[in-house]
Amino acid sequence: MDLGGFLTELRTTDTYKYLGKIEKIVGMTIEASGPLCSIGDVCRIYTKDMKSHIPAEVVGFNEHKVLLMPYTDLEGIGPGSIVDNTGDKLNVRVGDKLIGRIIDALGNPLDDGEPIEYTDTVPIAGIPVNPLTRPKIHEPIELGVKAIDGLLTMGKGQRMGIFAGSGVGKSTLMGMIARKVKADLNVIALVGERGREVREFIENDLGEEGMARSVVVVATSDQPAMMRNKCP
Repeated sequence: MDLGGFLTELRTTDTYKYLGKIEKIVGMTIEASGPLCSIGDVCRIYTKDMKSHIPAEVVGFNEHKVLLMPYTDLEGIGPGSIVDNTGDKLNVRVGDKLIGRIIDALGNPLDDGEPIEYTDTVPIAGIPVNPLTRPKIHEPIELGVKAIDGLLTMGKGQRMGIFAGSGVGKSTLMGMIARKVKADLNVIALVGERGREVREFIENDLGEEGMARSVVVVATSDQPAMMRNKCP
């Protein structure tokens, strides 16, 4: 057996684990000395007792310092906390078992259901679509709301904004559309909502009929900005 290739690999393999340390925290921005990383890398920041860690994303550099923003709160994190680069970008797990479930921006279940069985993992950033490859909008879609279908017909692939003051029925209208629209699946992102409003929308407006063919992704107003940013 020729071991030359293995020996060459062993000689050139970097056996050191490059770690960093937190030097400064201002608000939700963390400045660390290392580790070696690039924009978008997901790092682990360990608590002072090294018993747990939180995920954070590399968002920039300041001279030789690494700037990170966490996905969760900073409890237990402080100057000197160890930073370890996973070497991965943020991915989300997907699969048919997500239908009817309520998850956070990282794909973790928020409801009381069984653990979700995922079938694939995809980058959360996605790949921008060439605008010239997008099909033209020419086929209508039934939203199940007669006033819209009859007077303000929407097309498949069209973006629609609903703007109104508080308490005038935006959530009610969204729930009606989610229950009645002629579509196979709804992906509903509740970003920046108050926690109480999330439950009210799911139970009162969406209901069991809407949840049966929906995936609800939640990032409430009290969560870090990175979680709200990653919510699709």
